[in-house]
Parts: sequence; structure tokens; C-alpha cells
Amino acid sequence: MTARLSPRDILSKLISFPTVSRDTNLPLVDWVEEYLSTHGIPAHRWPDPDQPHKAALFAHVGPWEEGAVVLSGHTDVVPVDGQPWTSDPFQLTERDGRLFGRGTTDMKGYDALAIWALVEAHYAGVKTPMQLALSFDEEVGCTGAPPMIEAMQPVLPKGAAVIVGEPSTMQAVTGHKGGQGFWVDVWGFEVHSSIMHTGVNAIMEAAKIIAWANEVNAAEQARTPTEIAAMFDPPWTSLHTGLIEGGTAANITAKHCRFDIGYRAVPDADKAAWSRMILDKIHEVEAEMKAVHPEAWIEVDARFGVPGLTPEEDGAAETLVRAITGDNAMHVVSYGTEAGQFQAAGYSAVVCGPGDIAQAHQPDEFITLDQFNAGHDFMRRLVERLAA
Repeated sequence: MTARLSPRDILSKLISFPTVSRDTNLPLVDWVEEYLSTHGIPAHRWPDPDQPHKAALFAHVGPWEEGAVVLSGHTDVVPVDGQPWTSDPFQLTERDGRLFGRGTTDMKGYDALAIWALVEAHYAGVKTPMQLALSFDEEVGCTGAPPMIEAMQPVLPKGAAVIVGEPSTMQAVTGHKGGQGFWVDVWGFEVHSSIMHTGVNAIMEAAKIIAWANEVNAAEQARTPTEIAAMFDPPWTSLHTGLIEGGTAANITAKHCRFDIGYRAVPDADKAAWSRMILDKIHEVEAEMKAVHPEAWIEVDARFGVPGLTPEEDGAAETLVRAITGDNAMHVVSYGTEAGQFQAAGYSAVVCGPGDIAQAHQPDEFITLDQFNAGHDFMRRLVERLAA
């Protein structure tokens, strides 16, 4: 019989795969598929037709019936480029009660525990089924989960409760913000800056949109939040630009400027209306540009769209996690996860995983042994519960 690896051993293997979002995750998927196969668990992969170097993986153990508990994680990690690591980011290293490595917290720590739990559930002969769902491209806008969720439907019985293991220090997170992001390319008309009124400066036109975003944020902050919005920090929908580049020289009106703009919306916000508002402002600025020179224009491409997670009344996922953890407090977060995407597809969903989000994406990313062990205890009790 093939050895059943410990969660620590599985984590060490997962960390060794440099699954940065821009690169392939297939070696990791191959390893997980083979490991499950050696324990008699068939896994199904969904290769991305647009990115043949990436795939999602999902599996089912227990009775072939609906109602499974789905353990959901993503396989990709953020880059380590330029970060001052003190140890190899793709080798699990223990120091001072912490496990270091890219993805230990976000979120291969949970992935390792979920893989371990699936194998244990298989051998325990669980009476309630368990499923594993490993996605890709979460770190670039949660774009890999929706096609994976769609691909699962005709292959596996429909699950009832999804536990998305983003780092929450093992607290039951029942709500998070959603959002939409856009790339905006502003194309101006170059002239010497001494006669800038005859040209169109792409940077300065982009600045109008960004300044407007600040005005919207100030107005939203001044509003009285709704009951759902009040649970979040900050308790409003916010606009943000984090990247901008453009221009040719200091004395030339910029021909091109590229920037990102997006929003993080509280769950009860009208996200379609927020997207329209951004696009309307862009079209307004574009019309002003064209009035100066007809060759000026703005191109907009959607970067990502992530639905929020709305707290459920007596939700199956929340009820299950609270029963295991004993956590009855209300927790919401302002970052997005794949939980909202599962919820939009008809699953009950909750976020609960080991580690602290403050460590995610950091140099010397780590998960404490206490948190990893807490996740292990959670999975052990989950398997026992499904086997009872």
C-alpha cells in the first residue's frame, strides 16, 4: 500500500512547485492526481483551452450522491521577484515555530490539509461525501474557478457546502467584498508641450478619471452605510488605481497612458451599476479628448470580475464550520475569494482556513505551526463528522 503522507509532507511537496500565476501549474496537478490515484481516488482535471499549461483538478470520495462537503483551494501563488527572502521560497523551511515558503499561508497550507483530508475520508468510509476542488489563476482575479465549477457539474454529484480555505486564522468568514477591474489605455495626440492646447495629453486625461475616483471614494465614505456594509472595513464600496505608466518625454504631450481602475464592492451594492459608472466616466473623458483631436480615444479591457460573498441565513457551510470550530462570532473581510463564485453557482459557501492574511504575498511568507496544526485538527474532526 502506498504511504499516506502527513499534511506537513504534502505541504513540503506543494511548496516545491513554483506555481506562480504567470507560469504552469501542471507539475503540481500531475503530482496530486498521481498521489490520489495511488490511494484509489480518481481525480478529474479541467485543462484551460486558452492556457494549455494550466489545469484545475477535482475529486470525490464517499457515497456517489449529492450533498458533499467541498474543500476548495487555489494552486497558484504570487511572484517572489524582488522580494528579500532569507530562505528558498520554494523549499519548506521551519524556523521559530513557523513554516516558511511561498504559498504556506496563501494557500498551499490549506491545500495540503484538504488533500490529506480527502485521503483520510476515503479510508474512513465517510457516509457523507467529500470533494476536493483545486483551481488556478486566483491570484490574477479569480478567473480559474468559474470554468472549474462549471466543469464539475456534469462530472461530480453537486456538493452542498463549500469551505474555501483562504487564510482566516480558522475563523468562519461568511461575507466578503466583490469587485471588477479594468485596464484602461488612453491614446492621446502628441505635440510639443509649449502648444499643449492643440494636442491631447494621455496622462493628464487619465488623471481626470483617477481624480474622479478619489471624489467618488470621498462621497461613499461620507454616506451612512447599509446594515450589510457596516460589517466591513471600510464600510463602503471603494475605487482604486494601483498601476499607471505612460509618456515619452517631459516636453511632449503623452501619446499613451495605461492604468488600472477597479472597485471593491460591499455584497449588497449594485455591481453592474458600479461598472457602468466607471465606463460612463471614461466615455465622458474620451468625448472631451475627441473634441480636441479626433484621433484621441480610450480602450477599456475587463481585468476580472469577482462576486461578493453574502452572509447566508442558516447556511449549510457556515453551520458546519461553526459546529467544528465553535466560532459563533460574525466575521467578514474586504478581500475577495472564490467563495462568492461558488455561492453564485448555487453552493452554500464559507471561508475558513489556517494562517493570517497579513502574511500573504509577503517576503518570507509563513504559517505558524500553531495555525497549521489548528487546520489539521479541523480536518480531523471534519472527517470524523462525515464518517459518523
